[in-house]
Amino acid sequence: MTRTARRLVHLVDDDPGVRTALASMLATWDFEVVAHESAEAFLDALAAGASSCVVADVRMPGMGGLELQRELARRGAALPVILITGHGDVPMAVAAIKAGAHDFIEKPVDDDALAAAIRRALALVEETEGARAALEALRLRHARLTAREAQVMGLVVAGHSNASIAAQLGLSQRTVEHYRAQVMMKMEAPSLAALVKLAAALGE
Repeated sequence: MTRTARRLVHLVDDDPGVRTALASMLATWDFEVVAHESAEAFLDALAAGASSCVVADVRMPGMGGLELQRELARRGAALPVILITGHGDVPMAVAAIKAGAHDFIEKPVDDDALAAAIRRALALVEETEGARAALEALRLRHARLTAREAQVMGLVVAGHSNASIAAQLGLSQRTVEHYRAQVMMKMEAPSLAALVKLAAALGE
């Protein structure tokens, strides 16, 4: 499979031997790996909007994996974090999952388990980015509506009939039908039910 931004993995571990071994292993699974010697170094190098996931050791000098996960959440960075943990760190890792970490892998690291966790994390990133792109496209379509069309749309999704809308806006039913047709076309809604769902997604 061709490497893409969706297959980028940030490996954060203070042990150079572990970094080298895991990076080599992940490369055989065709992941693109960027290794960092500390959580602080990773945060300094983190590019805005990068599509990737993070594999981090729970215990490191300075900021550990759990603290890193919390810092990413504080920054609003939507990067799934997979924690590598020793047996004694399992309760900590479980707490991290409850706090938003994506997964944890116990040491010694099982290659297949880690690769599977990374694939799940990257699939989540792709799904999230797809949903974000779809919402942005929906907002752009809504922005194309004229003020009157947006007004009619609001009344339509609220359940008002053409006759009711016409009476409220001082328009003829034929004019309301025209505006309604324009709304359906611009919003790319094949049905009233679809339009209602789109309005809900917009928070209308």
